[in-house]
Amino acid sequence: MNETEPAGTSAAPRVPETVGVYGGGRMGAGIAHAFATAGARVIVIESTEDTVAAARERVDASIEKSASKGIEVPGTVEVVRDPTLLDQALLVVEAVPEDVEFKQEILAGIAKYAPAASIGTNTSALSIDELAAALPRPQALIGLHFFNPVPVSELVEVVVGTHTDPGLVEVAKGWVAGLGKTAITIRDSPGFASSRLGVALALEAMRMVEEGVAEPADIDRAMTLGYRHPAGPLQTTDIVGLDVRLGIADHLAAELGDRFAPPQILRDKVEAGELGRKTGQGFYTW
Repeated sequence: MNETEPAGTSAAPRVPETVGVYGGGRMGAGIAHAFATAGARVIVIESTEDTVAAARERVDASIEKSASKGIEVPGTVEVVRDPTLLDQALLVVEAVPEDVEFKQEILAGIAKYAPAASIGTNTSALSIDELAAALPRPQALIGLHFFNPVPVSELVEVVVGTHTDPGLVEVAKGWVAGLGKTAITIRDSPGFASSRLGVALALEAMRMVEEGVAEPADIDRAMTLGYRHPAGPLQTTDIVGLDVRLGIADHLAAELGDRFAPPQILRDKVEAGELGRKTGQGFYTW
């Protein structure tokens, strides 16, 4: 296996020859697609035959969309239930839902099946140090926060825990470059950079809707036309998922105080099942 050269060397950045992805949901499928586009053999692990089939459909649809745009995908993606195959990977990326205990369980399993691999966690807000507590080698864990849709997004947050091996940080930045993306390096802290800033803007936009300041579309236009954001904070919330945003906001409020307290409109919409694009209704009708 060829490991990516650390940043600052003359060699072109490369991704590992074999990459594991644990979790084949929307983000996991996108991460698998991105590494395959960079030439890797990707092994996606799912838990049941039904979820294997669903993950395979997501990956195929994503790759077909790229093909329709003339983008070649020279690597391969396998979706399987057998986690022992992860021992072939230099890097395994965990991409399961944002729940500390669940992620710790999955990360411990990855460490068992791939004891020599570096492990990336695709968390958007959870503490790397807390997640690393489940590992026999906490120095092998690094945050790799990808953005949706992964294949075309330009940014990856590389989140460094207290115990993360400094050499792994440089190698991870090389992997990100090998994906054709830009890495920003963030110290492990609540919400990192992107979630903390994005949620702060979104929560204020929600309060404005709640107070009747303006309709969601006009609030979003204030940011897309006035500040050249590619999407407004409420549309972005619908795409991310209102339930996801609520979970992050609750976490940030617990860690950083009331300035991140979710407004009632967000709690009401989540309770009503209005989770955004994935349910057809959020701040917009999809």
